[in-house]
Amino acid sequence: MVIKTDLCAYTEYRIYPGRGQRFVAKDGKVSFFINSKADSLFHQRIKAVKLRWTQAWRRMNKKGKVDEQAKKRTRKAQKFQKAIVGMSLDDIKKKKA
Repeated sequence: MVIKTDLCAYTEYRIYPGRGQRFVAKDGKVSFFINSKADSLFHQRIKAVKLRWTQAWRRMNKKGKVDEQAKKRTRKAQKFQKAIVGMSLDDIKKKKA
């Protein structure tokens, strides 16, 4: 059996049937909130990105879903020798050997 769930317009959490609060703006846009806390913060115009417990913050700060993408490997700087003033590269190699 599949349960129809909606997403909270503010936190992006799943809202199961019988939960949540629907808000219809003057322009007719429907927002669905998981609880009154999310509803209140939305109406105070507090950005979801600034709150650590929202999915928007987690996405912005690259939290979770680490296993889906392999982390970028940093390349190690390659060593190479340069000639020094007064000595050519061949002279330096001869001294080292």
